[in-house]
Amino acid sequence: MLVFWKQKIVLLAVPKTGTTALESALLPHASAAILDPPGQKHVSAAQYRNRLSKFFEQRGNRPMEVYAVMREPVEWLGSWYRYRSRPQLDGKSNSTAGMSFDDFVDAWLAPKRPDFADVGSQATFLTDDQGRLAVDRVFRYDQMSDLVDVLETRLETSLDLPRANVSPQAPVALSEAMQSRLHREAAAEFDLWTCI
Repeated sequence: MLVFWKQKIVLLAVPKTGTTALESALLPHASAAILDPPGQKHVSAAQYRNRLSKFFEQRGNRPMEVYAVMREPVEWLGSWYRYRSRPQLDGKSNSTAGMSFDDFVDAWLAPKRPDFADVGSQATFLTDDQGRLAVDRVFRYDQMSDLVDVLETRLETSLDLPRANVSPQAPVALSEAMQSRLHREAAAEFDLWTCI
């Protein structure tokens, strides 16, 4: 999470949406940053609103705009699947090595996700406990230049986003049956994506 005090912007770090590259480019311009541990770096919209907004917004006297990036849901899950297939995780409970993408998505849809599929949800990250969007503006990952344009204007600087924390290459095609099931059982993800 990055805070730009003068510009009144908070940029949340939705996992697997280019946050490492954004941090690299934006950290020199930020007033405050939560980078570690990972559980704190990835402060959700609800966590920010419930726990941190009073501090940064001076109890409502200095409202901040909360920005976030969202990735198309299948692509987002594919990035997690590929990221967890890297050799450093071989033999660990969160490794997806040797597993099909269908099996990964099946596990992600389970009521109790195994370690390798316990990657959260973009919809949950970006909404409050009533399921309402809890950020002021969501930028599409596939149109990252829109966010960069806004930040360059607001920060009055040019930004160069490096490639960082890139997942290994691997096929991530879902079967028709799993694609249908994912759209049905994770409708909140796709509904949010189509609204931005």
